[in-house]
Amino acid sequence: MKASHAALALLARGLVGVDIEVQPLEGSAGTRAVLVGKRLLLPAQDGGSSGGERLRRAMVAHAVAHLRHSRPARPARTLKPMGIAIVSAIEDARVERLLCRDFPGVHGWFAGSLAPAPDPLDLGFAALVSRMDRMLMLPAWQDDNHWVNKARRLFDETVAAAGLEDHDAFRTIASILANDLGQMRVRFDPQHYEVPAPYRDDNSYLWDFGETETPPDEAIALQRSGARPPPSVEGDAANPGDGPLPEGAAELELGRYSYPEWDRKLERLRPDWCTVIEKLPAWQGLLPVREQPAAASNTTERPTPLALLRARQLDRTHRLRRQWEGDDVDLNAAIEVLVDRRLRLRPDPRLFMRPGKAPRPSSVLVLLDLSESANAPGHGGARSLLDIEKQAALLLAGSNARGADRFAIHGFSSNTRAEIYYYRLLDFGRPLEAPSRAMIGAVRGRYSTRIGAALRHAASHLRAEPSGRRAILLVTDGAPSDIDVHDPRYLIEDARMAVAEAREAGVRIACIAVDGAADAYVRRIFGWRNYCIADDARSLPARLARMSARLAAAN
Repeated sequence: MKASHAALALLARGLVGVDIEVQPLEGSAGTRAVLVGKRLLLPAQDGGSSGGERLRRAMVAHAVAHLRHSRPARPARTLKPMGIAIVSAIEDARVERLLCRDFPGVHGWFAGSLAPAPDPLDLGFAALVSRMDRMLMLPAWQDDNHWVNKARRLFDETVAAAGLEDHDAFRTIASILANDLGQMRVRFDPQHYEVPAPYRDDNSYLWDFGETETPPDEAIALQRSGARPPPSVEGDAANPGDGPLPEGAAELELGRYSYPEWDRKLERLRPDWCTVIEKLPAWQGLLPVREQPAAASNTTERPTPLALLRARQLDRTHRLRRQWEGDDVDLNAAIEVLVDRRLRLRPDPRLFMRPGKAPRPSSVLVLLDLSESANAPGHGGARSLLDIEKQAALLLAGSNARGADRFAIHGFSSNTRAEIYYYRLLDFGRPLEAPSRAMIGAVRGRYSTRIGAALRHAASHLRAEPSGRRAILLVTDGAPSDIDVHDPRYLIEDARMAVAEAREAGVRIACIAVDGAADAYVRRIFGWRNYCIADDARSLPARLARMSARLAAAN
């Protein structure tokens, strides 16, 4: 074994041009190699097969690549474990590509020592990194995973634009990829994670953790300006402010429903493709009603109620008497004319009756987008868009409470097609009382925006409403999106199909988009007349009132 290590040391010297000490890593069979300065500790290998020799040569070549091209002991304080793992994997691929450029023969050592291809259905962190390793090492390798293909595309674009020597450019790639994994909610367990490629070292050569014994405990802190950090994947809540639920404040699941989804490429509905999970939102720190902060009531209950126009329609059961013209004679007016003539008085010529206009019954469901982006602060940073949405919906509900219209407030968010969360905040026929206000005031935004499935479920609620005008008014801040969909047009076309299905069922759908760039997608989904764009979120209450009245009055 000593002779073998001496031969490997000579190989390293030939590749890097300096003396490297190659020693066994005692008592750690099966672990990765460790590079400490110019000393390489190799784990014990079973047997002396050609495969084992090739693996040891690949270990030495990889260590040499780090010595030639990596910056050692980089500070790790700004990084978190998932980020450290992704940065290390990208750095491994970069230095290996550089070494293969100088010594083309080592490519076969690396390619022949890669980890076996993982199961295509395995979407765990280690499997995705292993698939990325293969894509970056083997140019002809194909993979159908969007994230893995994105890694190859970004890597190749960076090579073309900045060259392999630009370490910081590849660090930016790692930031983007780590952010994507956070958005995909891929879990990372740093205590059990092991670099997939068996010939690569444990990457301790690259990092300096300072005085702490362990690296930080979450995903990478992004460095690109304007990039949003990945959500936490350690719990169900995606928001940093979502702490553990109060005792007894678990969500109450009301049911699960399957809905189709339109595939624009196949041009057909995929049956039972999405699962809508209907819940009552007792989550996210909902306090007993008497303990709600006074500030909440100030923002949602104090403003002047909206004055809404009542939609009216011709009603033949409601007759207007003493009219100048009409489709029938008013017998009482005719008798009075005969009496006036006998008394030689001038008779009133208004002898007719016609149908009058009575208040038109309508059921309006306001559907709030409860995605993570709705938590972003609005103008001035004082209140979030979601706070303004809730205030507007409460004002509208308060105005309708005094009329004959039936009104409901629901909300939704999504976490892939398997989990579209649908929250019934205020149901049809329920009075707007303190518990409903508390529930609406406590709800927060999280996850993504799969509009089509939410609209289909909302339309199913309206089909059970009495005859009359039935409408859904969607309030959103962006185009439909979800973490398991990478075609930007896919969910737009599905939402458009959901609107068409609802229209055929007698349910009209309109949208208020709080997004200055929304014109293209909302027009595609809802048509030319069934949407409006609120550039300023503060105008949302007034726009919501006008759109609601328009929906109720439409023919």
